[in-house]
Amino acid sequence: MGEIRTEEMLMNIGPQHPSTHGVLRVVVKVDGEIITEADPVVGYLHRGTEKLAEDLQYTQIIPYTDRMDYLSSMVNNHAIVNAVEKAMDLEIPERAEYMRIIVVELNRLVSHLVFLGTYLLDLGAMTPFLYAFADREQVVDFFNRLCGARLTYNYMRVGGVKWDAPEGWLDDVRKFVPYMRSQMDMFHELVTGNEIFLQRVKGIGKFDADTALNYAMSGINLRATGFNWDLRKNKPYSIYDRFDFNVIVGENGDCFDRYMCHMNEILESLKIVEQALEQIPEGPVMGKVPKILRVPAGEYYSAVEGTRGELGVYIVSEGKDKPYRLKFRRPSFVNLQLLPEMLKGQSMANLIAILGAVDIVLGEVDA
Repeated sequence: MGEIRTEEMLMNIGPQHPSTHGVLRVVVKVDGEIITEADPVVGYLHRGTEKLAEDLQYTQIIPYTDRMDYLSSMVNNHAIVNAVEKAMDLEIPERAEYMRIIVVELNRLVSHLVFLGTYLLDLGAMTPFLYAFADREQVVDFFNRLCGARLTYNYMRVGGVKWDAPEGWLDDVRKFVPYMRSQMDMFHELVTGNEIFLQRVKGIGKFDADTALNYAMSGINLRATGFNWDLRKNKPYSIYDRFDFNVIVGENGDCFDRYMCHMNEILESLKIVEQALEQIPEGPVMGKVPKILRVPAGEYYSAVEGTRGELGVYIVSEGKDKPYRLKFRRPSFVNLQLLPEMLKGQSMANLIAILGAVDIVLGEVDA
């Protein structure tokens, strides 16, 4: 009996596939059920943020960063204001630094909850999605009380933050921390040991640390391979050196390790928030800054640990009130480079598991 003859077929995944939570298109060649080639097509959400910034004063750029990675607006705010403050050598009030850390780590927690819920939904599990979004809603309510927005916060300013915490806000966040810790136990019981889930993610989408480094990957995608690198520890910025927390690393660099890194990083963010709440001093939340911000002429780069990896800001200044050139190092865009290699040789069924675990936000890819 002869071999079954198959032909390669070209298939479009997207540009509106739910697994990507945005508008990514992946053109795949399949031989039967096996992917032989994959080509990500990006740009459907491109808004020209970096070019627009050339005609904006530095404070005016902040709302644009909200829309870059709409799940991590506080982190994006922090990236741009941190870059300008370093370039101008500005001093930030202590209370403002602590407020920043609290909201950034809460935002990291929220982003990871969205990953948890939507990833499990992609794999066919509805219940974890509902629990994850119910918990996310509590943090979104905290942000709404703090800055009047639920998704695009525009909270940080060069020199501090826009508003201090309203009365009772810090106490409510303090009560939320032990509650969220107990919820993580529930998520592990519900998901982590599930036999079907483990079959979908263990050993799938593997790559090693050398490969990740060669592709300039960062964040959880790098740490899941066992490589210990987190800018909050390795190149501390803001006041992260005052907090005791662990850098979560994996072992095998597969989808399961990336899932576990997300889960455990939520606990570390809670640990940082708890310490910040204990240490936060009284005082102003806005430092003394010039009315018109002018970054000294030169080239500057600084980065923060975003929810998806190293979020960098490169500024070229001519000493004016607007940047001559602005470039964001967007981790989702960089991490996407490895996708063709990860998908090659995988079955179509594994494509969804791999795409979701890479944790890409298309607003950040396209910017």
